[in-house]
Amino acid sequence: MSKNVNKKEISASVAGKVSLGGEISVDRLGFGAMRLTGEGIWGPPKDRKGALAVLRRAVELDVNFIDTADSYGPHVNEELIAEALFPYPAGLVVATKGGWNRPGPNQWTHDATPSHLRKAVEGSLKRLRLDRIDVYQLHTPDPVVSFEASVETLARLRNEGKIRLIGLSNVTQEHIERARKIVPIVSVQNRYSFADREWDYVVDYCERNEIAFIPWFPLGAGKVAGEVLDRIAKTHGRSPTQVALAWLLRRSLIMLPIPGTSSVAHLEENVAAASLRLTREDCEMLSTVPELVASR
Repeated sequence: MSKNVNKKEISASVAGKVSLGGEISVDRLGFGAMRLTGEGIWGPPKDRKGALAVLRRAVELDVNFIDTADSYGPHVNEELIAEALFPYPAGLVVATKGGWNRPGPNQWTHDATPSHLRKAVEGSLKRLRLDRIDVYQLHTPDPVVSFEASVETLARLRNEGKIRLIGLSNVTQEHIERARKIVPIVSVQNRYSFADREWDYVVDYCERNEIAFIPWFPLGAGKVAGEVLDRIAKTHGRSPTQVALAWLLRRSLIMLPIPGTSSVAHLEENVAAASLRLTREDCEMLSTVPELVASR
């Protein structure tokens, strides 16, 4: 924990709120639960008690948006969340995803067929012990399945009352526009960080259309970028990780970072980033990292 943050004062609520479809409001700093599985996102975590403690501590820190997927484990991640937190506290949103399978450690396979998505939703409902999933996301478009067919299936499940709100992940602006012709889209989850802005235009699109943007791999990478993070972190008495998260929160009011960890101490450090206020000079320094300029 950084020296400038009182452990008792850490709260995700300091980040402010973001709306999901005008129906749900959550704090703008969530938790990505993927790492609470075994190596290669496969099987149970080595420290089950530790994983349960992380989830419970996240809620204590006012985190009220937890992101998971049926493929994390597979299934293990959703089961852990239910074990740790059910019955869920009022206002907690557990968002899950389907359409991507985990056949083995570090392996992914597509299956966003209507039949698979229906089974995936039914399975997630059972594992999470829910009657309705607040936010269900298509994990990624399937290259051999009609994108419209996948979205239409989720729309039907929404009409059946099994899903409340629908989001997308790993998509282009074109995908979002096509999906919105079928059903309202409340969130988009793509890889994004201050050091990786390939999806800047999607963030801007989401901002214009009041769609929450959920960045995965939100901490970035790269030697030069790391040096800049270190420099800014030292001036604030904070960690580079906190600077990276603070930049995301400042980037747009529709941003909903979901940093993940299997450590309670790291979780507390991440949530403490909600109180870090970067200066204009800090942001200009981050925006002029040579690696970023060269990629534009």
